[in-house]
Amino acid sequence: MTVIGFHCSHEQVPPSRLLEYAVRAEEAGFTAAMCSDHITPWGTAQGQSGLAFAWLGAALARTRLPFGVVHAPGQRYHPAVTAQGIATLSEMFPGRFWAALGSGQYMNEHVTGDGWPPKDERDARLAEVVDVVRRLLAGEEVTHRGRVTVHETRVFSRPPVERAPALLAAALTPRTAEWAASWADGLITVNAPPDQMRSVVDAYRGAGGTGPVNLQVHLSWAPTHEEALAVAHEQWRNNVFSSKVLADLATVEQFDDIGLRVQPAELEESVLVSADAAHVADTLAGWAELGFDGVYLHHVGQHLEAWIDEAGERVLPRLSPTAPPELVGRTGDGTTAQALAERGGGTTPATDRSAASATTTRTGIL
Repeated sequence: MTVIGFHCSHEQVPPSRLLEYAVRAEEAGFTAAMCSDHITPWGTAQGQSGLAFAWLGAALARTRLPFGVVHAPGQRYHPAVTAQGIATLSEMFPGRFWAALGSGQYMNEHVTGDGWPPKDERDARLAEVVDVVRRLLAGEEVTHRGRVTVHETRVFSRPPVERAPALLAAALTPRTAEWAASWADGLITVNAPPDQMRSVVDAYRGAGGTGPVNLQVHLSWAPTHEEALAVAHEQWRNNVFSSKVLADLATVEQFDDIGLRVQPAELEESVLVSADAAHVADTLAGWAELGFDGVYLHHVGQHLEAWIDEAGERVLPRLSPTAPPELVGRTGDGTTAQALAERGGGTTPATDRSAASATTTRTGIL
């Protein structure tokens, strides 16, 4: 009994057409949806980058699906903007929106002109942002100066605290998943070899994580295996590298360069490539049994009509997807103290509850 969601890739599909795909996915039987949040694609062959928060308002209005977004606050997005966007969507569509927060990728964040911190410092910044966002969702006025600066900020339009949106963690490694258990309302990761996926789930659960654990699956289906593999190679070959590589590249051209030598067969290590819908369904069922509460399917092609119809006719019926339960997130301050200590070297920035000035010691390069 697993949620089967539809992933909407803003890097690959124009937002107008992507909206129609989301509507079609609901009609086909998908029970949830999520989307990416980029300002640049992974390569010139993809060529899109719609603004996720603008698009999500339309998608939530056009469907009845619950939606999530993978979002990186703290550099390109100021925490107050993140909080306002999350609060607005959650007030308009109660119980139907969540955000999975991550430490970001240089490809999106370098547009601010600021330096690019190392991973532990980005994680510490993320912990600060989550605490600020949760205080704003609780209706507080927030002043905070640390790795991020917030001055006398309130979010006026928001859902009631008892229906606060969940803030999940986006994690690719067991180390990050274990850390996420200290602050996140749930977890999302991406498909990898089964032992690696199991280790991510076990790390989160073993560290006390109690929220839902979701899996985003990159797949390519077509009437023949050769066609499916060609689509995967044309669209997704720049993404087969480790997160340590992908997080630090800046431009579309750099992603194109690293993908030049990737051979089609290499895609099958990171993309589920198949012409057999039954094989796709059975593989997804096996992965769900590793401990995932939701599986979100990302077809890596740009033209998704045939895939959505195939999924509705031959994949989803074999999986009997369920709708996700409403997930309520935590609010208020102090929810990331342990997370900040683990990633920030024990330095916890001060916040001023009276909205006057506040000072703190910075660590790292920011």
